[in-house]
Amino acid sequence: MAQHRNRRIGLAVLAAGLATFAVLYAPQPVLPLLAAEFRLGPGEVSAVVSAATLSLALAVLPMAALSEVTGRKPMMLASVVAAVLIGLALPLAPDFGSLIALRAVQGVAIAGLPGVAMAYMAEEIGLAGLGAVMGLYVAGNTTGGMSGRLLAGVLGDVVDWRFGLFAVAVLAALCAVAMALLMPASRAQARRTSLLAGLRGATRDSGLYGPYAVAFLGMAATVAVYNVISFRLIAEPFRLAPGLAALVFLGYLFGGVASAIAGRMADRLGKPPVLLAALGTAVVGMLMTLPDKLFLVLPGIALLSAGFFAAHAVASSWIGARAAPGARAQASGVYLLAYYLGSSMGASVAGWVYGAGGWTPVALVDCAWLVVAGLAVVRVRAAGRSAPPSVPAPASPARAG
Repeated sequence: MAQHRNRRIGLAVLAAGLATFAVLYAPQPVLPLLAAEFRLGPGEVSAVVSAATLSLALAVLPMAALSEVTGRKPMMLASVVAAVLIGLALPLAPDFGSLIALRAVQGVAIAGLPGVAMAYMAEEIGLAGLGAVMGLYVAGNTTGGMSGRLLAGVLGDVVDWRFGLFAVAVLAALCAVAMALLMPASRAQARRTSLLAGLRGATRDSGLYGPYAVAFLGMAATVAVYNVISFRLIAEPFRLAPGLAALVFLGYLFGGVASAIAGRMADRLGKPPVLLAALGTAVVGMLMTLPDKLFLVLPGIALLSAGFFAAHAVASSWIGARAAPGARAQASGVYLLAYYLGSSMGASVAGWVYGAGGWTPVALVDCAWLVVAGLAVVRVRAAGRSAPPSVPAPASPARAG
């Protein structure tokens, strides 16, 4: 019975990750089309991505706290449904300003899923199998991100960017239905630990600083690459059609596979060594993209995807396993705050750096970010083995008041 329930949870969070990440990053491959239509440069048009990820980052902690009141499943369902509805409205945006406003609201809607899902899995699965299920969730994220980008990119080139984004929203709607049918209600009792107490536990535990650094810097590096790679591939010396350039997002398949494998490996070998190996793989991938050789650039992007999303799966399970029970939702929220702030930073910085100096400075900045993330993991490795700080236990009903 428990195994069947865990399988349903895994499939439900897989569907949820597919839905939200498909709509979140669908605009990336059509950024050159948006730039041409609205007469903008790479740095300016990148706001379509950073508006959503920044609002998501700012809303993720309040949404995680609110889920303590509403319950995990209702919050996640409302989040996915709202994100899909806004995704269906995006193609109707009459101008660039309206598009940015809708994307900002969509980011707030999506914020109700990621941090809550991490807490939900930690509470429902238990520590023994958490790495494997978290890997499945991250696999859903990466597959959703790839599917949304690929579908929007190809259809944007064949028809237009509006039709591409609409098709992605329809795909996300189907995934939302699957999530609603599969996800069991949470069995965890609502905690009465205060938000501030949970935040103190999440921010004072130095053993969590490594995963936070991986989330911030690793996501910045990954989004930076995917935000400007289409501009590079449609320009000299490659001169690919936008629809063909969108096929680079197939690299996300490697991220999905690697995240599922890394979660299981971390359960057996420990989190820090697997995390460091994953970050090293991402650095190697970035260095491979430096020459103007398509046979090196494409495998390099695939290695970057595999390395980062493997690291993300391990870092996510590190949060769930280490955070004190009363601080788990808040720790997940802080992790995702770092993750999406990194996404916003990467999207913004990459556009301006690429516009000023081309691909090489983008790749070198990315390598630097990944190396710093690895150093942060090394620094907190010993602290990662110590017991987490305690959070005040909830008062019993008999003593309350």
